[in-house]
Amino acid sequence: MSAEPRTTSPRHLPGPVVLLVAVAALVAGMALTVGGVAGGGFTGMMGRGGTGAGPMMGGAWGRTGPGTASEAAPGDAGFVAGTPSAPRVIRVTAGPGHAFTPSTITVKAGETVTFEVRTMGLSTHEFMVGPADAVAGDVAGTPEVADIGMMQTKSLTYTFSGPGPFAFACHATGHYEAGMQGTIVVVP
Repeated sequence: MSAEPRTTSPRHLPGPVVLLVAVAALVAGMALTVGGVAGGGFTGMMGRGGTGAGPMMGGAWGRTGPGTASEAAPGDAGFVAGTPSAPRVIRVTAGPGHAFTPSTITVKAGETVTFEVRTMGLSTHEFMVGPADAVAGDVAGTPEVADIGMMQTKSLTYTFSGPGPFAFACHATGHYEAGMQGTIVVVP
């Protein structure tokens, strides 16, 4: 008796089922990413832990010190202050919701910093940095990057000179009022 090859026809899932599975995967990925914030850094959905660069498919979006990308903060061993020709990179996450992570950043007086700001969540944000009164008042001419959409990263470089205090905020409609602001601590 010879065995006949068994054939099966491929099964296709209905469109709504595929959509539901895709949405569930997106929500699970966002939950893992947000969980990374609480643990001290982001890891991509298929990335590695630790520090590094890169979006969701490999690499990490993380910080190893208070408000830093891959360098020590002022006062830590190995800290090197950013200069105009070699700014220190600080990664900031806007969202999800109306919050920045980290919400407090420490810089050295006179230091030049490049803020890499990434939006997480569905809202579009902006990032304004400068003297606290100008940031709070959304004063024209205060350095800012606008229209940072979901999973986008934009950067802004700023030198912390002058008396301070300094701050950062998002002034998209209603965001500042909902608490989307942060403090910059300047140390000598």
